[in-house]
Amino acid sequence: MVRMLCATMIAAFAVGPAFAGDPAVGLWQTEPDRKDLISHIEVRECGQALCGKVQAAFDVTGQKVVTKNVGKELFWDMLPSGGGAYAGGTVWVPLLNLQAKATMQMAGNTLKVRACKGVVCDGQVWIRVN
Repeated sequence: MVRMLCATMIAAFAVGPAFAGDPAVGLWQTEPDRKDLISHIEVRECGQALCGKVQAAFDVTGQKVVTKNVGKELFWDMLPSGGGAYAGGTVWVPLLNLQAKATMQMAGNTLKVRACKGVVCDGQVWIRVN
């Protein structure tokens, strides 16, 4: 239900380079993972790049859950590359406990996050919480 509510709030806004007020900065909600947990990721400026930290985790009913991933950095060194795209970053994949190359593409209030380790890639579409 929370996901549906966030989806109805999608609105277009301009995308620019990472600087004070970068449009990707904010709180984002992930898709449910393989354990059916949804996370809130705080995207913030880290120098000229963006990084993201797991702020909270919830089950599919919206109840907050305790997980060892809350408080951990999920990605870092994400640099703007124009047109709402970000690249050059690294992501930590908690399920596999590995690091991979990361990219993001922002469109309105959605953020497509993609990780690749070698030729194997996977991703999610996140929805802005605020």
